[in-house]
Order: sequence, then C-alpha cells, then structure tokens
Amino acid sequence: MTTPTTKATAEPGTSPGTAGFKDTAARTVRNACGAVAQLVGGLGTAGPAFVLLLWTALSVVTAPLGVGLLLALPVPRALHALAARERRRLARHGTEVVAPQPPPVRLRPALADPTTRRELRWLLRHATLGLLLGMLGWYLPLSAFRDSVFPLVWPVVPADATSTSLGFGVAHTWPEAAAVALLGLGWIAVVLGLFPAMARLQSSPGRRLLTAGPGTDLSLRIAELTATRAAALDAHATELRRIERSLHDGAQNRIVTVAVLIGAARRRVARDPDGAGDLLERAQQAAEQALAELRAVSRSILPPVLADHGLAGALSGLAAGCAVPCRVDVEVPERCAASVEATAYFVVAEALTNIAKHSGASRAVVTARGGGGRLRLRIEDDGRGGVDEDGGSGLVGIRRRVAAHDGTLTVAGPPGGPTVLEVDLPCGS
Repeated sequence: MTTPTTKATAEPGTSPGTAGFKDTAARTVRNACGAVAQLVGGLGTAGPAFVLLLWTALSVVTAPLGVGLLLALPVPRALHALAARERRRLARHGTEVVAPQPPPVRLRPALADPTTRRELRWLLRHATLGLLLGMLGWYLPLSAFRDSVFPLVWPVVPADATSTSLGFGVAHTWPEAAAVALLGLGWIAVVLGLFPAMARLQSSPGRRLLTAGPGTDLSLRIAELTATRAAALDAHATELRRIERSLHDGAQNRIVTVAVLIGAARRRVARDPDGAGDLLERAQQAAEQALAELRAVSRSILPPVLADHGLAGALSGLAAGCAVPCRVDVEVPERCAASVEATAYFVVAEALTNIAKHSGASRAVVTARGGGGRLRLRIEDDGRGGVDEDGGSGLVGIRRRVAAHDGTLTVAGPPGGPTVLEVDLPCGS
C-alpha cells in the first residue's frame, strides 16, 4: 500500500532551494505562533490550578484542627470541573482527550477514586510547571518585541531607564542599543526554536493523566460513538433521498419532456417543418432546464467552488448571495478534509438561509478559524432570536451533519436576539 505524496512547485523565477527555505520558514513561524497561543491559553487553567493547589494544601494543613475537612469539601468538584476544562483546551490544540466516567464529587469516595488521584497528580504538575511555561509563553514574545525595537525608541527613553527586558543595563550609545536589539533577536530564536517543545511539555501531563486510564469503563463513550454513527448513517440516507427526489421530480421529468418533444418533431418534420421547429425549440429549452437542475443537484452533493477556491472562497460566495448583508472572516491556514469542508459549507449555507427567511436581521457575520486540528465556525446575526430546533429551522439537519464528524454544535438564540451558532469540527478525514 503506497501513500500519496504532494509535490511542492516553486513559483516562476524562484529556485527550488529558495522555495523550500520559504516553506520551512513559514512553517516554523506558524508552529511558533501556535505554540504561543497554546502556552498562553494554558494560563487559563494553570492559574486556577495554582489557586486550587494552595486551597488543597491549606485544607490538608488545617485538617488536624477540623477546619480542613470543611475546606476540602468543594475540592473534588472544583478539581473535576478544572480537569474537564483542560481536556477541552487540549482538544482545541490537538487530538481529543477521552474523559473517563464522571468521578465522584463527595470527599471520601473521591479520595479512593483512581481518576481523582490522577487529576490530583495533574493539578500538582500543571499548577507549577504548566504555570511557569505559560508565563514564559506570555513574557518572552513581549521581551523579544521590546528588545528588538529598542534602537527605534532609544533616543526618547529616559537616560536612567533599564534598557533590556532582563532588568539590567542602560544604553547610552548606539552600539549599546544595537546590543539590546541582538538580545531581542536571541529571544526570537528562543521563541521559534523552543516554544513548540515547551507547548508539548505543558500539555503532556494533561494528555497522560486526564485521559481514560487502562481498564476504565468506556461504555459512555462507546454509546456516544454509536449514536454518532447512527446519526451519520441517518444523515446519509436522508441526503440520498433528497438527491433521488430532486432527480426524479426535476431533471428526469425534463428529460422525458425532451424525448417526447423530439419524437413529436420527428413525426411532424415532413408535413409541418415550422411546427417541428417549434417543438425542437421547446425540446432545447427543456434540455437546458434539465442541465441546470443537474448542475444544481451536483453542487448540492459537493460544491465545485470548494475544490476551486477553498473554504474561504466558498463562504465568500455564500455571503455574496445572501439576502442579508453578511461579512465573512476566514482564517484557516491549512485545508481540511473534503468532507469536513463540505459540512462547513452546508452548515453556513443552511444558517444563512435561516437568517434570510426567519430572523429579520439587518446583518450577519460568519467567522471560520482553523488550527490545532480543529475547524471552528461562528455564524451570528442581529435578528429577533427565539430559535426553535423543532420548528423546521433546519438545525436538526445541521446537528446531524456535525455529529457525523464527531463535532459539536452550540446554538444560542434568546428572544430578542442575537442568535449565535457555533460549530467545532475535527479537521481530519
């Protein structure tokens, strides 16, 4: 079995070596930017983890006095909630972390639970090493920027101000200011070279300790995947029925009409050429209508615009054809699987159709973001809200399409608006 490969082609006038260097540099910068986002995002759980660790330590120290038991009562629930939040964060930046069955929240059963003990080990590491790495992920890029641009602002900096981000040194001459800029370039090299490894180091305790351990009962996850597969098969069958109905009621009837008109024209051509010409003209019109309907059906299966212009071009085309003024903001660095892009296209198409028909909105915004193996969509309008999934709004079909890819759909549409639809899809096949 062979694995297909993709060959990169250089632009005209660019040598293969130069093109390869540009690709490597662009990939390095993308990886570093993703690592910065991951490290800084880790502060969202590392900070609360540090607070929870101090609370847990305080409850242990004061346990002999009896106060510690009261302080420890909310710890299991807070620990499980924070661990679930970390699993969601890790899933946004890579593969999904499969959660075990919900552990107990009462203190005594939680202390004897293996999942709780694994989460406590994660808490200790993430509240210390994870917090440190997150702070470095926030501080070093700022230091790199500050030191790199220091020669540009050096003349207006107070004479007694610290020159470097390390907190020492005062530049009095241009060579000293240039030395500070060299330090900034060193920080940039650290960010580009070490940050991806630092991001992996920050996330490794969560991926190792927060996942379902060996021997864990995964019946809930199996039931969820079984339901997802059933939804995918149901969505596939519904799509096949829609295509069959479209072909039977539309193109097939048009083609039968063409055949009937051509047969009538053949019988009339000898005795009434003008009448035969009219019949042939009607047959041509029917054939053109049949072709248009066939094109519409083919586009509904897999829109060619996705292959020709990618997801950004396809969503821009949908926004241009929407009756409500719509703004599109797409930032997807890499192509997703064709089935995922098609699902994203149909989700946005159905959502914009609902906005135009039911919302009474004056504007809509479609946002698509890709990264960390995920594709996230957000469709928002300023309409009247009051979304009802059971009211024929098409949300049931959208939910089935998303579930077929093991994605998630979140809808918020309170009466009075705004309505926000968020979709999170894995980018894999």
